Amino acid sequence: MVHSSFLPLGSDTLNEQDVIAMKTPVRSVGRKATITKEELFQATLNLIGPQKSIASLSLREIAREAGIAPNSFYRHFKDIDELAIALIDRSGLVLRKIIREARLQASMQQSIIRSSVEVFIQQLDADEGNLSLLLREGYTGSTSYKAAVDRQLNFFQQELQEDLIRLEQMNDSKISHADLVAKAITQLVFNMGARVIDIPSEQRMEVAEQTMIMIRMILEGARHLDEASIR
Repeated sequence: MVHSSFLPLGSDTLNEQDVIAMKTPVRSVGRKATITKEELFQATLNLIGPQKSIASLSLREIAREAGIAPNSFYRHFKDIDELAIALIDRSGLVLRKIIREARLQASMQQSIIRSSVEVFIQQLDADEGNLSLLLREGYTGSTSYKAAVDRQLNFFQQELQEDLIRLEQMNDSKISHADLVAKAITQLVFNMGARVIDIPSEQRMEVAEQTMIMIRMILEGARHLDEASIR
């Protein structure tokens, strides 16, 4: 499964205004009279970790972390599943924005590969926890959570495909089956993330360097693909 960075925004279910980079809020004493979706998202991210899925949380746990009465939860979501899917959508959108910005800062295709992979690795330890959420729920979550992650990964793949076509045109070259190339790279990078998420940071870059070489091999192969030989 796994789909890349290298990634688009067009068909998201969330509004851009709903996605605001934020610090972990300081909880006030007592219960809040009102709460935003962002605060519920952050409370949920505070509670989950490498070994804890959203599915393992209770509504009362989330309400307590957010500092609200349980009934206030229902002002935004009908149940935890609805919150989880909205949080997965939000995380995918946040990550695509981060990785897109990294790509836009790179001018050469090789540096785009490197900057994308390095930013991806950096997000494993980011306080927001967006990437670890996608990796965890994509592999161990419920069927509906996995479907939500797959939807987000498809957005990553679509954006990468568009970038690949644009870059090849700029370099007066052509890549065969840009859609499959984007899918292969996306799956490769997310599989890398799942592999390195639990290993020490110093060991991650070795895996990242290998991944970058594999991405270049995929790209070079696609540029010299003999269509007749694969049919």
